[in-house]
Amino acid sequence: MNALVIKIIALSTMIIDHYGAVFQSGIDIYRIIGRLSFPIYCFLLVEGYFHTSDVKKYALRLLMFAFISEIPFDLAFFNEIGFVHQNIFFTLFLGLVTIYIIDDKSINLKYVKYAAIPVSCILAIVLAVDYNIIGIIYILSFYYTKKHTKLKRFSLIGLIMASANLGAYILQQFSLLALPIVYFYNGKPGPKNKFLQVSFYAAYPLHLLLFYLIKSRFLF
Repeated sequence: MNALVIKIIALSTMIIDHYGAVFQSGIDIYRIIGRLSFPIYCFLLVEGYFHTSDVKKYALRLLMFAFISEIPFDLAFFNEIGFVHQNIFFTLFLGLVTIYIIDDKSINLKYVKYAAIPVSCILAIVLAVDYNIIGIIYILSFYYTKKHTKLKRFSLIGLIMASANLGAYILQQFSLLALPIVYFYNGKPGPKNKFLQVSFYAAYPLHLLLFYLIKSRFLF
């Protein structure tokens, strides 16, 4: 499977998850399906880091959509604009900055590299980003196992994810079902154009805004 196919799976399962959270909170199947989404996005983030020609533009794009998405996120899930819990783009941004600091050869100060992970985890907790510290662990697990053989890599990631999920609610263990999907990634991007790329980013705030409008009876 190429990157485009995997992105479509991630987007589809995320929308199903959010539909369940907003409209069918008592039915677990939507949330179970939705557990596949975030690990795939973490995988794609790490792949994107290694393939992008400009990490800073990549990070800026994530941060921009984090702020764009926050109001629709708050309205869809909390019915108010409170900035109490931050959306997934903030998590991905934190993860990307962390692996950039760890990996960048131009940063010679070792204490900065050593501090990157604990500082990122603290920020994830303090800012209450989606998936919290688990999100940072997922991203780092894909990053640190990048050089392993495929089978060993995904075995290690599975163990790390299962361990990270122990303190979370029990449905979170279904996130492990995402690993077989990314295991069959063929390393190819698939069809690429700017409109398609922006569409995947824009789909996040747009579907959340749509769900809020439906829930609030502004539509239909």
